[in-house]
Amino acid sequence: MPDLSAWLDTPLGQYLLDWERAVLERTVADIFGYRAVQIGLPGLDLLSANRMPFRFACARSGPAAVLANEFELPFATASIDLVLMPHVLEFSADPHRVLREVERVLVPEGSVVLSGLNPLSLWGLRRLAARGEGAMPWRGQYRSAMRIKDWLKLLGFEVQTVESGCHLPALASAAWIERLRCMDRIGARWWPLLGGTYLIHGVKRVQGMRLITPKWRERKASAKRLSAVAQRNGGTRKMR
Repeated sequence: MPDLSAWLDTPLGQYLLDWERAVLERTVADIFGYRAVQIGLPGLDLLSANRMPFRFACARSGPAAVLANEFELPFATASIDLVLMPHVLEFSADPHRVLREVERVLVPEGSVVLSGLNPLSLWGLRRLAARGEGAMPWRGQYRSAMRIKDWLKLLGFEVQTVESGCHLPALASAAWIERLRCMDRIGARWWPLLGGTYLIHGVKRVQGMRLITPKWRERKASAKRLSAVAQRNGGTRKMR
């Protein structure tokens, strides 16, 4: 998505990126596993706060380790522990297929973390004014966090968190962005789900699957029974 990457260098794009980086770092820091992939925006390392040994980017083009379409991921089924998708769904021709591919490649209990632009916000009004045309990011297909949550639930994901930010109007001036930053504090308190962007963390659940843990209590009980039997028999016997 080279057009979006260029827009992120603008004052408004940097404002959005600052908020998303802060939330992403907090979200992915404690997601564990072996393999994490960032789909889209390969020029930005948004997985830096994660501690998995294998972290890489996948994109249609650009400085990515893997070049592929987001709805045709060249990864084995149940092979990825974390998929990060920054603003992929609103600029994809087939977002349903993208989510199905993410569900396929994730291991059971694997995580998907995605961000999107909110149609129910001042930024959504800016997109309506552009009528879905013109420069990035206003020509994307914005979908609300509630709709994305519904899509994830249909695929068997359990949504862990939904966070929303960037409550300022879509301003081009860096000076005005700084002057109106107080709206972020007000918006976070009074209309928290109406920010210009949101971030969702979902976990892939598999029905009938449960984690197997050591049965320490049963082992202790067995050890006590064996000890009692040994005491009744007078301890160990000598072999003849």
